[in-house]
Amino acid sequence: MSRFEGVADTMYIPLAARIYVSEHFPEYFYDEKALSLKNDMPYETIAGKSSEYFQMAGACRFYNTDQMIRTFMEEHPVCAVVNIGCGLETAYYRIKPEKNVKFYEIDLPEVIDIRRRVLGESENEILISGDMFDFSWAEGIEKTIPVMVTVIGVFQYFEEERVTGFLQELKKFFPGLQVIFDAMTAKAVKYANNYIRKTGNKNAELHFCTDSGECIACQCGMKLIEERPFFCTARKQLKRKLKLYTRIAMKVVDEGSRRGFLVHLQG
Repeated sequence: MSRFEGVADTMYIPLAARIYVSEHFPEYFYDEKALSLKNDMPYETIAGKSSEYFQMAGACRFYNTDQMIRTFMEEHPVCAVVNIGCGLETAYYRIKPEKNVKFYEIDLPEVIDIRRRVLGESENEILISGDMFDFSWAEGIEKTIPVMVTVIGVFQYFEEERVTGFLQELKKFFPGLQVIFDAMTAKAVKYANNYIRKTGNKNAELHFCTDSGECIACQCGMKLIEERPFFCTARKQLKRKLKLYTRIAMKVVDEGSRRGFLVHLQG
């Protein structure tokens, strides 16, 4: 496990979810690159602590984000995709972009060092070290082509003012950009934090919430393109292949009082 030496557990969790769903439901989501890393990480230990719903929740975000990125690439054959808080995300390998599409992977220096060691650096994939709130990283992004920024599993750990401030600053650097991020309502965040406290992990509480994509769009002076539920396609495609609890939980999150969703904005 030399490639994974020093990797934090939090970086394994979304990777393990993509492996789990790729093995159990490849007709819905398949991540060949993630699967290739399974034997180099403590997958069984992580998977043993996670429910089927939890694994699906991780993979469904990436499934939907991939679909949005592909649509953006079809509309803009020459473009840039910027992944903020990339960790060990493997969208580049799933999407297999053409040469006219540049992928930029942004994260803290120690994370980028690990990513380079574990995943390497592919053609048209540029790794950039930096704090997301220090926009010096943006200087390395080509601004003469359309830009899509993805921020998945990141905003929840910051207060609302920092998130809205980040989005407002982002559109100054990339006028006309598109942004995708995952969000939860206040009730969903409260429920999640109650669960996190029970686990004893007091340093991982969530903060950012919004009742709708339109709310955050208005706050940031941006246009809402889409608000997409996490599980809509998975629920239709997998149906009774999923456990009953998983199906119920997905329906509650998509349609009930503890909503989670993806927000797609244009600057």
